[in-house]
Amino acid sequence: MSQTDSPQLLHLVIGGELKDLGPNANEFKDLSKVDFVGAFPSYAAAKDAWRGAAQRTVDNAHMRYFIIHAHRLLDPSDSRGHGH
Repeated sequence: MSQTDSPQLLHLVIGGELKDLGPNANEFKDLSKVDFVGAFPSYAAAKDAWRGAAQRTVDNAHMRYFIIHAHRLLDPSDSRGHGH
């Protein structure tokens, strides 16, 4: 199945400096400085973008990027892509 034949599963990639470090840290220091990397049609495409953004900021320990499964927010009954 090619990407054009695959159903679109919207994923967003965002990142920024976190207030604290830790395994469950997810609160940004300054929301006005959150980096919106983009919107992607699949988890694989979002993961590639996430990896690139994370590698560009590897020297800043407080900088974190996240993949948001936006398709689940648009349709909470959509379980495709579960586990990513």
